[in-house]
Amino acid sequence: MMLMRTDPFRELDRLTQQALGTASRPAVMPMDAWREDDQFVVEFDLPGVQPESLDIDVERNVLTVRAERSALDQDREMVAAERPWGVFTRQLLLGENVDTDRIEARYHEGVLRLTIPVAEQARPRRIEINQTKDKTAVNA
Repeated sequence: MMLMRTDPFRELDRLTQQALGTASRPAVMPMDAWREDDQFVVEFDLPGVQPESLDIDVERNVLTVRAERSALDQDREMVAAERPWGVFTRQLLLGENVDTDRIEARYHEGVLRLTIPVAEQARPRRIEINQTKDKTAVNA
């Protein structure tokens, strides 16, 4: 007979880490985001998610990504089951400087990549300086 000491706080901590994740192992879909020239790129890691279970929508300035990973086969005798399953959602608040009508999405080998173009009016532009010969305009 083997006696095991149980620690309810350790078990609660383990369950919390599984549900909420940690910095080194988040439970939600981890992402990277960066700017490339006139667009923002966002990548989400979604291994094991079927493309048909992905749903992306934009309402006002909120982009929502929803993904579902199916539960494991219950007939299997599992030795370890650490990968989370179920429905995952992530929302990003987009600024006014992006063109939400031209967002593109690609899913390849478990990575969802969104390309979000910067709106034309938000792009940097050079302003031409006009020279005047009238001295009164400069002194005004």
